[in-house]
Amino acid sequence: MFPYPFDLASIGEGLPAAELLPRIPQRGPLVVEAPPGTGKTTLVPPALSNILARTADEATGEPPTTPTIPPKVLVTAPRRVAVRAAARRLAHLDGSRVGDRVGYSIRGEHHPGRLVEFVTPGVLLNRLLADPALEGVGAVLIDEVHERQLDSDLVLAMCQEVALLREGDPVGELYLCAMSATVDTQKLAEYMGAQVVFTPAVTHPLDISYHPHPERAQGSPAFYRHVADLALQVHTSRRESGHPDHRTLVFVPGRKEIDWVCSHLPGSAPLHGGLTSREQDAALTGGSPIVVATSIAESSLTVPGVHAVVDAGLSRTPRRDQARGMTGLVTVSTSKASADQRAGRAGRLGPGQVYRAYSAADYSHFAPDITPEILSSDLVAATLTLAAWGSPDISLLDAPPAATLTDAHKELRALGALDGNGAITEMGQKLARIPADPRLGAALLAHGSGAAEVVAALSIGLQGDLAEAQPAAAEVRRFARMVDDHGPATPGEVVASSYPDRVAKLMEASDGSGNRGNSGSSQASEYLLASGTRATLAPELRRPLGGSEWLAVAEVQLGRTPLIRAAARLTQPDMSQAQENITAHVSDGKLRARRTRHLGAIELSSTPVSVSQLGEEEKAQAVAALAAEGLGWMRMTEGASRMKERVDYLREQLGEPWPDLAAGDYTPEAERVVAGERIADIDAYQAIMRQLPWPEAGRMNELAPERLEVPSGSAPKVHYETGRPIVRVKLQECFGLAESPTIAGQKVLFHLLSPAGRELAVTDDLKSFWNGPYQGVRKDMRGRYPKHPWPEDPWSATATKKTKRALEN
Repeated sequence: MFPYPFDLASIGEGLPAAELLPRIPQRGPLVVEAPPGTGKTTLVPPALSNILARTADEATGEPPTTPTIPPKVLVTAPRRVAVRAAARRLAHLDGSRVGDRVGYSIRGEHHPGRLVEFVTPGVLLNRLLADPALEGVGAVLIDEVHERQLDSDLVLAMCQEVALLREGDPVGELYLCAMSATVDTQKLAEYMGAQVVFTPAVTHPLDISYHPHPERAQGSPAFYRHVADLALQVHTSRRESGHPDHRTLVFVPGRKEIDWVCSHLPGSAPLHGGLTSREQDAALTGGSPIVVATSIAESSLTVPGVHAVVDAGLSRTPRRDQARGMTGLVTVSTSKASADQRAGRAGRLGPGQVYRAYSAADYSHFAPDITPEILSSDLVAATLTLAAWGSPDISLLDAPPAATLTDAHKELRALGALDGNGAITEMGQKLARIPADPRLGAALLAHGSGAAEVVAALSIGLQGDLAEAQPAAAEVRRFARMVDDHGPATPGEVVASSYPDRVAKLMEASDGSGNRGNSGSSQASEYLLASGTRATLAPELRRPLGGSEWLAVAEVQLGRTPLIRAAARLTQPDMSQAQENITAHVSDGKLRARRTRHLGAIELSSTPVSVSQLGEEEKAQAVAALAAEGLGWMRMTEGASRMKERVDYLREQLGEPWPDLAAGDYTPEAERVVAGERIADIDAYQAIMRQLPWPEAGRMNELAPERLEVPSGSAPKVHYETGRPIVRVKLQECFGLAESPTIAGQKVLFHLLSPAGRELAVTDDLKSFWNGPYQGVRKDMRGRYPKHPWPEDPWSATATKKTKRALEN
């Protein structure tokens, strides 16, 4: 019998990654860099299993001829289809049955192998929380690190802590390995303290051509029809050149785009993570000449027989919009690294063709690498995972943005998952054990098994009208078993409970004739979310949901016009969440107050009230509302206006500590008005002066002087309203002035005037003006204003505001 678990010579036959084997060290950590298609995912896991077996032999003294059952090797890959495909390929090459020596575990499918088990990062995260020591696991291999998915980053960080705790035990050490097609190897190796092994790709020549389309930026159906035409063109070309068995791989950003392209390509096969296992197998091993895929086929798995690639050059990725306070999917140009990997898929088996549905100029402007999800995505689930792990300050490959992390803590405290100190609560522990977003988990706990169907649908990313969603029955049963039965729950109730900030109300629309209404209008699909975002129903949702007064929104595709991609009707929102407050503003010189009832940004009612009838708490609300209006309602004297311009200029040029007056504290002025003082008596000058920083304000006349002395001895005003210091002065007052003074880093712009105050020249380069254009001005003006001096030599002339006679006297 073979002395170690796997026959690497047999498994690695013909794989470029086989040349890595002699260089793989006996102990980790390790970084393996190898391009897609080299066989690293197939060969490195059994190689690690053999290393673990050898280490166990050496530690126990067993003779090498005795078969050793080593600890298990866990391999993570970012997508379910890649996990299944990798496990099946290794089992096939090993000559074993899936679930025996080699297995896999994904959502809804569990076939654990004794030696090697492929899992998604989400599955491994749950396993780590349930078993922090990873008993029985000798190595963790994290594949496709370059994709920088958030769960993969968390797995890498958490496994490093496990490896550190198990360090020093020859048998019990955890061998940690990260693999990537393209990665900042140096950064990753330094982060892990790892050795690096590398193998180049064995590729063939590629014929890359560019075929841009004018509607690519809009991602319209017309653009994807163009992509389909390119795929048909390249496939026909390959077939007519005598290669009928060559396959074409088409890259588009998402499932909707796959459907559009496939609808124009009879016989093509879709490939994405939402397909059933049987459908995924059909795309990979079936006879479809054209496979239309998302980035799943970029490096996670290999579609066999591909000699041509058509690339739309787009990717769909989660992005957090900090201004809107929400995360949604956005379609963006792919990175250069991704575009190169896609192209490389055409050159694995022989010379290949690559049709890019964009221009060479577009490619040159692509970002070099993929943006890590931790820098752009929602962090609620990740923050809860780390809190449950017990290392909220764990070292990550990239530190998360502080603002996004703050938002995540705030949301988790609102769910009761974290206490005021950021420690996990009993509720947080329950949510961490539910394999879904914590907000969905909270809804499941609140509504019971009646919410299982909607939670299952959203946890796997189903879109559309959620009342019609049909997730796998096994998934629904899995979630239902986690909670008690609290009776039925409508999809709208469940979604609203999960995302209260996405409860949405139909906006009143115009029918074009001046009438207002929400029926029969092309705009009847526009909604206002409680968060304040306006979004429009995606076209596929307008028939089933258009015209509904209330919606509970689960997914928004962000962009110039945010699109609602997943939602359910809501009969009536939970009005216990509604709030009532007093708003105040100045109109026609008078203080107006209203009592409003609202659900987030959605106003439910608004009625005018007399300020004199308000209670103390309501008056405080009115003060806060009026103070937030800023300076606009106060009496703006000339002194106040000029002071504001100077402060605004200093802030623009110097920054802190000069204040943003729009965000100043005007509570004292608001209190005086709410107490009954006349608005006309509130001078903005004092309000502005109170915002100034001290002692810096003592240097204000030096930093941004109100007046500037010129050679004549006069001191005209300096104007700052345009964001640049400007002095308007008679030309004769500046004779002999060569250099324009500088104020806070900017040269003063002189508007040189005629004796009648008309503009003759605008310049901040007086030396050039006197040596050049002045002579033309002198020629034109000396006859028009003979009483005023127009010397031929402005350098030696006396600067003056007087006439020639007054100057002589």
